[in-house]
Amino acid sequence: MSPPTHGPVVTIGVHIADILARPIEYIPEGQDTVLVEQIRLTAAGSAAGTAVDLVKLGAQVSTYGAIGDDELGDFLLAVLGRHGVDVSGLARRPGEQTAASILPIRPDGGRPSFHVPGANLGVAFADVDAAAVERARAVHLGGMDVTFGLNDPDFFALLDRARAAGTVVTMDLLSNMPDLLVAAKAFLPHVDHVLPNLEQALAMTGAQDAEEAARRLLAEGPAGALITLGGDGSLVATADGVTRLPALPVPVADTTGCGDAYCAGFIVGILHGNDVVTAARWGTAAAAKVATGLGSDAGITDLDSTLALLEETAAQGRG
Repeated sequence: MSPPTHGPVVTIGVHIADILARPIEYIPEGQDTVLVEQIRLTAAGSAAGTAVDLVKLGAQVSTYGAIGDDELGDFLLAVLGRHGVDVSGLARRPGEQTAASILPIRPDGGRPSFHVPGANLGVAFADVDAAAVERARAVHLGGMDVTFGLNDPDFFALLDRARAAGTVVTMDLLSNMPDLLVAAKAFLPHVDHVLPNLEQALAMTGAQDAEEAARRLLAEGPAGALITLGGDGSLVATADGVTRLPALPVPVADTTGCGDAYCAGFIVGILHGNDVVTAARWGTAAAAKVATGLGSDAGITDLDSTLALLEETAAQGRG
């Protein structure tokens, strides 16, 4: 593994062990068996999945949240550590279940899920290293709609101190539950860029379309609202206006983790000094790479090959 070229970056929030299988066309009756091409177990979730992709793109990353003291927790520590994520601050909860999802991936890349939230629901301000946050060049909040304990004035004050010193704070979400998403609006005055998917953005704001949702999100305080639109790419809104970016044309194996990869590519783009729209293009490329394989850590190998995909697509467009 190449040494990190930028950072430090901190991810805070949701950590999940994903069990994925593809392709799944149906759930068999009774105890019948269906043969599949691939089964994987990966580190996922809006904090853990993004952390892995950030490291692959060249960042130095530490992650904070909570997992159980069970075998799935052991797995998450091992796989995150193997990828190069600093897990020394990841809290373990005795007797609790580590969050996990079972994902039967359809032939078109769609991903219904069976999920247990586990220890993620108990993440609190005490689980975060304030000094690490204040040292970071970027802090990514992953899944603030389900980490209720971080909806805390002391945590907001920490984010504000970090931002005042130059740290960039980004936020992604996990669920599609309207009540949880509306509650997560409390974080918006304390972040620089929010990166929900379309369903989350509409539920959070009560808007009828992506552009209206983006305007309402910006009105809450962030400088950037980036709404991912699946196969339709993403919408990027700042005070300078709205830009729509198309998805890159790649063969889609699995859409799991594409949002996390988009966040990682965007953060790395910002750390490299790019403007918001250019950084979002980097996020688009990272998401496209992940879509070509199974699991949230698939496809991405390094920054150079990720940007090469972006350049290849641009060259095809020029041709």
